[in-house]
Amino acid sequence: NPNPSRTWTSLHFLNRDVRHRLVGRKPRFIATRAVLDSATIEQLGLKESDTRNPSLSSTYRNSKLLKPNQTVLEAQARVCTGPTQTRPLSEEQTFKVLDTILRSVRGELKDEEQVSKAQLGAFFSGMTIRANAFPEATQWSEVERCAMKKFWPLLVRALPPDVIFIADPEGSIMGLGSAVGPQFVGNGMSEMRLVGALREILAGGHLGYEEIQGVLKDVLTLKLEDGKSNGVSESLLSAFLIGQRMNRETDCELKAYCLAFDDELGPAPVADVRSLTHYGEPYDGNTRYFRSTLFVAAVRSCYGESSLLHGVEWMPPKGGVTEEQMLKFMGAKTNLSLHQGKKLIEAEEVGFAYISKREARPSLYSLIGLREQIKKRPSLATTEKVQQFIMAKGRESIVAGFYHEGYEEPLLMLMKRRGVHSGLVVKGEEGALSMTTRLRSASTSKGLPVNHCSGFRSVGIESACEVDGVSHQSFRLEVNAMDYGFEPTDTPRTDRSVSKNIELGLAALRGEKGPAYDRIVLNAGIVDHLLGCDGAEDVSLALERAKEAIDSGKAHKRLLNYIKMSHKVK
Repeated sequence: NPNPSRTWTSLHFLNRDVRHRLVGRKPRFIATRAVLDSATIEQLGLKESDTRNPSLSSTYRNSKLLKPNQTVLEAQARVCTGPTQTRPLSEEQTFKVLDTILRSVRGELKDEEQVSKAQLGAFFSGMTIRANAFPEATQWSEVERCAMKKFWPLLVRALPPDVIFIADPEGSIMGLGSAVGPQFVGNGMSEMRLVGALREILAGGHLGYEEIQGVLKDVLTLKLEDGKSNGVSESLLSAFLIGQRMNRETDCELKAYCLAFDDELGPAPVADVRSLTHYGEPYDGNTRYFRSTLFVAAVRSCYGESSLLHGVEWMPPKGGVTEEQMLKFMGAKTNLSLHQGKKLIEAEEVGFAYISKREARPSLYSLIGLREQIKKRPSLATTEKVQQFIMAKGRESIVAGFYHEGYEEPLLMLMKRRGVHSGLVVKGEEGALSMTTRLRSASTSKGLPVNHCSGFRSVGIESACEVDGVSHQSFRLEVNAMDYGFEPTDTPRTDRSVSKNIELGLAALRGEKGPAYDRIVLNAGIVDHLLGCDGAEDVSLALERAKEAIDSGKAHKRLLNYIKMSHKVK
């Protein structure tokens, strides 16, 4: 393992042995050094404080972000979930949490022990929605009621008015008949609009399309360092974000989140390519298994299937390995503009690009700190996977990963709303996009199996960009890798290691056969086939051309070209 006491930015700074192991044999190793040596720290735009330990994805977390109180965060993980998943707190946990909140608002806790305003908003939002709208099995337990009865008379004298409103909006939950909640309206027009929306959410209700978009555009962008909004309480905003997820969003609400900031930077640039696939990986990364999409994009570019990857460097709650971490570590420029990404997609020797949400949607990117305080994934965790930061003159497709059953249809609905020609949702390992060659376990977890795929293909390409009246051919299947000639293999473990994920991916692109190679081929060929890409009508031919792209060395060269050209593109 690399020495944690050292700092790391890219392969350029690794010692010779480690560099050689990651990049490969001498001829290509020399070429890679030439690519990476051309990028100095200044060109990469890195400061010493931004350097990272490549063995741990968790070290990519922005140190300026406020750390949440762990006691309350663990409680949020239990109570800020859906109508059937919520679990009541134990007696010990309930008393500990309420005591921690009381001591924090009294000023008795310091630094990381403090409970943030965003945590207060999320926790009490969860408790209120459980009391008002959840089924009996997941409402407050008798233990929770007794604990709240004891602590609320003390809390109501210490909590700020916005949190009292969230905890008891109508003055009916806590039994004291407080007038603070019913009379609370907020400060300023933006907060008043947010409070009005929250009253509906805290009662278990839903909002309209324009109402959600109005709230989001009112309150964003947040200031990254302190998580504060423009005149809006972060308690109210966190309650709003987690409350909608707990109530299970309607299609209308998901559309509002998905499309809210499409015009933030003006019209999306249009790449002059015949085909473009948008890859929507979960933004919070992988913590256990090999993440293959970056290497799949390099493979697909070899035969004219362009790809646009998007994400962030680090995202809660998992804080796992992301494409941005890998690209940054390998020396690529990761703060590309949309126009620069378009040029890389169009470049004959590259054919794919990665765009950070930081550059594409600054307003939504500013929520990262608040999302860590919320703990559970908000609605944005679903909708950010269905984006078109760059468009194409030719056919477009969207591929997105999911984990929880019930979100596959909403994701496909959003893809159709985007007007793309084909869409695909994949339940890969960890809810990411990587389908596996591992044998299905006899003790399979609840819900849909890993390698489940659902999707659609437009029948008439000419009319595919119309939102309504488009004919779609739908499909639903479970991909069994053995049916396509793959031997069962266990999935390579990476365990939050950025460098390990890169090592596996580069070895596979150099033609080294094994589990990582098989997964890259499987995910390139099957996705091409299911999306209806040209030349992939026969799945066996689709898999063979993916193998040829790797075995010929073309895919490896494409990735090296990307690293190099990301610094040269204007």
